Amino acid sequence: MNTSGDGPAAGHGRAGAAPEWSLGRLLSMAARLVEQDWNNWLASRGMTHAGLLALHVLGTGPHTQRELATASMVEEQTMSRVLDRLERAGHVTRQRDPADRRRLIVRATAAGQQAYRAAIDADVANTIVADRLDEPEAFRRMLIQLIVSLLTVRGEPVPGSLLAEPASRDTRHRGQRDTRQD
Repeated sequence: MNTSGDGPAAGHGRAGAAPEWSLGRLLSMAARLVEQDWNNWLASRGMTHAGLLALHVLGTGPHTQRELATASMVEEQTMSRVLDRLERAGHVTRQRDPADRRRLIVRATAAGQQAYRAAIDADVANTIVADRLDEPEAFRRMLIQLIVSLLTVRGEPVPGSLLAEPASRDTRHRGQRDTRQD
């Protein structure tokens, strides 16, 4: 038995206890853990993360399956399964494009728009992270900087919504911290 304090469980719960973990590995693990919590919350409401992304894009109007897949950064086959689920839930409709019968045009229904709005208003994905950080807005700015830089280097477009100034999304969290500091 290893009692030196440097075994696999050593440093459990201490930031910086695993210097061999690269920033990429740390970011990947944090993303998976947040995504699991977020997906569990969405599943309890009959949704998925990919479905939420599709409904977000559909908020701008009808789109083809290919456009939704590209905007959501998933494969077309994945988007097909996402749309199947959203259609069964009554969140979207799919109709043949009159100009090209091979394509399907996807539209959000009123129920889909309402489900999307409810998920966004609940702000669960933000809360999962913000409640665990001292400076969530600084972390947010750094993540945006990283994403913009990676997309730019790849020559890929940066979504305009990523660059938009955030609405005062974290006032509840800031308010809680402010009252503790006074």
